[in-house]
Amino acid sequence: MRRFTNALFYTSILSGFTALAQQPVQDSIGPQKLDEVVVTGQFEPQSLKKAVHNVRVITREDIRRQAANNLADVLNQYLNITVRTNGSDGRSQVSMFGLDAQYFKILVDNVPLVSDTGLGNNADLTQINLDDVEQIEIIEGSMGVTHGANAVTGVLNIITKKSSNHKTEITATVQEETIGKEYALFDEGRHIQALKVSHNFSPNWFATVGANRNDFAGFYDGLEGGEYAVNDGRRGFRWLPKQQIAANALIGYRKADYRVFYKFDFYDENVDFFNPVVIPIDNYPFPETYYSRDKRYKTNRYVHHINSYGTLFSQVIFNISLSHQKQQRDLENFNYYILSEEERDNVTNTYLSKETLYSTGTFTNFFKDKKYDLQLGYEAVNERGFGSADAGLFLDQNAQKANVRQRLENYDAFLSAEYNFTDKFSFRPGVRYSFQSKFEDQYAVSGGLRYLFSHGIEARASVGRSYRTPNFDELYTYFVDSNHDVQGNPDLSPEQSMSYEANARKTTYFASGAQLQNNLSVTFLDVDDRISLVLTEVTPLQRNRYMNIDAYKMWNLSTSHQLNYKNFDVKLGFAFIGVSQVIDLAALNARSSDDYYYNFNLNTSVGYRIPKWNMQLAVYYKYNGRFQQLVYAPDTNGNPDFVLSEIDAFGMMDASIRQPFFGNRLDVTIGARNLLDITSVQFNQPGGNGIHTASSANLLMGYGRSYFLKLTYNLNFN
Repeated sequence: MRRFTNALFYTSILSGFTALAQQPVQDSIGPQKLDEVVVTGQFEPQSLKKAVHNVRVITREDIRRQAANNLADVLNQYLNITVRTNGSDGRSQVSMFGLDAQYFKILVDNVPLVSDTGLGNNADLTQINLDDVEQIEIIEGSMGVTHGANAVTGVLNIITKKSSNHKTEITATVQEETIGKEYALFDEGRHIQALKVSHNFSPNWFATVGANRNDFAGFYDGLEGGEYAVNDGRRGFRWLPKQQIAANALIGYRKADYRVFYKFDFYDENVDFFNPVVIPIDNYPFPETYYSRDKRYKTNRYVHHINSYGTLFSQVIFNISLSHQKQQRDLENFNYYILSEEERDNVTNTYLSKETLYSTGTFTNFFKDKKYDLQLGYEAVNERGFGSADAGLFLDQNAQKANVRQRLENYDAFLSAEYNFTDKFSFRPGVRYSFQSKFEDQYAVSGGLRYLFSHGIEARASVGRSYRTPNFDELYTYFVDSNHDVQGNPDLSPEQSMSYEANARKTTYFASGAQLQNNLSVTFLDVDDRISLVLTEVTPLQRNRYMNIDAYKMWNLSTSHQLNYKNFDVKLGFAFIGVSQVIDLAALNARSSDDYYYNFNLNTSVGYRIPKWNMQLAVYYKYNGRFQQLVYAPDTNGNPDFVLSEIDAFGMMDASIRQPFFGNRLDVTIGARNLLDITSVQFNQPGGNGIHTASSANLLMGYGRSYFLKLTYNLNFN
C-alpha cells in the first residue's frame, strides 16, 4: 500500500511539472529587513520598532532556507526553546525556559490550535505544516492579558499567507530526505509531496487551496522493520513510521478597510507500531506462517476559522475570529500476517477526543488623538474532552471501565490601553478577567514600557501576572492496578505566575550599507502552586496524585546579534538560564532545596547569496548545554532524598544550498540536517524505589546525519 500511494503522488506531482507552461516568475523573497511588520500582541499591525512587546520573527526566507516542512524543523534552531522528541510515538513538543509545552501557547492566525489535552498547548510540532506560512512571530514572557490561560512563558503565532501579487499562482513541491543513512524510494527515508494553487478572482476576491503529504518511513537503527518474522526482539523500528496528510483552503474578500476570510485546515496521521513478539502458526505440512498483534495510532484534526476585520462608525477597528476545531485519536488493533502482508481482525476505538468552539475579538482606535488608544477584547472557549478506558489511559474511580467526558468553559474580557507620551515613549497597561466553569475565576494583569533613545537604541520592560489551568490528564487520570496507583485530581487549582522582562536593542547603520542589530534581554519567572505528580501514600501501594505543591523560579539572560552586509547575513545568540524547583512530598515529610541549576544555550547562522547565480547558502547551529534538575530518589535505607538528574550537552547543525533555475521557475534546495550525527545523548537519572525511577540511559534526540533534496516549481500568471 505504501508503494502504491507513493507512486501515485509522485506521478501526480511530476505530471504537474511537465504540464506547466514555461512562464517566468519573480521570487517574492527579497533581502531580510531588520524592521519587520508584526501583528502578535499589537493593537494593529505595525513595525517592530513601535511594538511595546519584544517580538522575534522567523521569516519565510528562514523557513525556505531550512527546507522546513513542520514547526519542529524550525524551532530546533531557536534560542531558549528545546524541542523534545519521542521516537516511540513520533511526537515533538516544545520546552521554553525549562517549562514544558503546557506553558507555551501556539496560535495560527491568532487562534490557539487544539491538541489532545489543551488549546494552544501540548501541540505536536510535527503536526503543524508550514506550506502556507508567511512568517512566525514569538513573544517570550507572560502574555496572559492578550492570550489568556497557559500563555505563561510566551506565545508563538503562525501568520499564514492570505494574498497574492499574481492572478494565479501554482506551486508544486517534491522533497526527499534520508533518515540517517537509510533511504529507499518507497520503503526508507522521508518523502514529501505538496501542491498549492492560489487565484485572484477579482480585485476583491482571493482563494487558495493546498495539500501536503509527508511519509516518514521510520528509523530502523539496527532493527528489522515490520516484515521481520523472527521472534528475537528485533522486529520494529527505533522511530515509528508515520504518514501525514495536511490540506487547507482559504477564501477571502477585501474592499477598502474591510476584510473577511474563511479558512479550513485538515490533518490526518497514521503511526504504525510493530510488536516485537512474533507468533508462529502451525501450517503443517507447509512451512510455518507468522503473525503479530500490531497497532496503528490515528489522528485526525479539522479547523474552521472565520475572521472579519473592519471599522465601526468610521473609526473603531474591530477584529473578530470564530473557530470550530476537533481533534480525535483512534487506536486500531489488528493481527498482521507477515508473510502474506495481510491485516485481519481490525478493531478501531477512539481513545482521545477534543472539540472546541472558540471566539476572540478586539476593538481599538477609539480616539482620534493618536497619543492614546484603548483595546477592548473578549475570548470565549467551550471545550469538550473525552478519554476512553478501553485504551488504558483513563479509568473512572467508581467504575473502572467507564469513559470520561468533561466540558470546560471560560469567558474572558480584557482591556488594554496604550499611551504615547511622545513618539519615543509608550506605556501599555492591561487587565483580563476570566469567568471559569470548573475553577475559581482567574485574572491576569500586565504593564509594558517602550522608550526609543538616540543612536538607534530601543528599551522595553514588562511585568505580567498569568495563570495556567490544569489539563485533562491532571484532572481526570485514574490508573490503578496491582502495580500502579496514579490519580488525577478534579480539585486542582490553576497555577499562578509572575513574569518580569527587560530588553534593550540597538540598530546601527553603517555608511557601507551594513546593518547591525544587538539585543540584550533579562527575564525572571516565578510560578506558584505548580501542579506535579506527588507521592501521597507509601503503603500498602505507593499512590501518586496530581497536586498543587511545587514552586518554580527561573531567570534568563540572553543576547542576540545580527549583521546584514551586502550578500551576507550572520546571527549569533547566547542564553544563560537558571532554574530553581521545589519538590514537596507531604506523605514523606520531605522537601527539596531551592538551589538554582544552570543551563547555557547558543545558536548561530550564516547566510550568503552569490549574486551571479542567485544562489543562497546557509548554515545553522544550535548548542544545548547540560540540563540538570532535582528528582526524588530514596537512599539505600529507603530514607527520602533528592538527587540531580542530568542530560548531557549536545549540538545540532544544519546546512543548505538553494538555487533557482529557469528564471526562478524551478527552485532547488539541497542540504543536510544534524550534520554532527546526533542520535542520542546520555540521560543520567538516579534509580530508587520512589516515584522517579530510572538509571543512565540514552535519550533519543535525532536519527543521525540526514540529507535532503527539495524541488519546487513555481508558475505565475498575471
